Amino acid sequence: MGFHTFDPEKAEKLEDAERYRYVSREELVSSLNLSGEETVADLGSGTGFYTDDVAPFAGKLFAIDVQDAMHEHYRAKGVPENVSLVTADVADVPFSDGELDAVFSTMTFHEFAGDEQLSEVARALKPGGRFVVADWTAEGRGESGPPVDERYDLEAARDLLETAGFEIEYESERPETFLLVASI
Repeated sequence: MGFHTFDPEKAEKLEDAERYRYVSREELVSSLNLSGEETVADLGSGTGFYTDDVAPFAGKLFAIDVQDAMHEHYRAKGVPENVSLVTADVADVPFSDGELDAVFSTMTFHEFAGDEQLSEVARALKPGGRFVVADWTAEGRGESGPPVDERYDLEAARDLLETAGFEIEYESERPETFLLVASI
């Protein structure tokens, strides 16, 4: 796929509440099914828009982004006390085997999804751990988000997750996005 990164010069776009049109805080938090004590990672956290939404429901949350410039934007707006910023590629996350209870990716799966990256996510999740993916679908019209040819559709995303050893618990394809909830 695209394997591009979001331009930090456009970071202010990541703070637009219009993003809730595609995935809401309620949908994300509900899909993660957190009790408040879990260790969670946000892959492609950017400016922390969705990280901030999940933080009150997690014990510890790692905001992972490959670009330190995105973390600089996050620091400028303020980082919750239980959030740690981590600059890393998804293929090389700094976690022990089974260290994470849950992982989520909002509108970034198309930027990193590949066998090596998803195997790394599976390795870092504890048995039964959840991986929630909300991303732009290749079936969409491209009214927002990346070009349609840089996106996965639900079926391709599901196949990538299953190949990495995930079991799909829930899936939904919507007009511009899909949602997958998987466990390891």
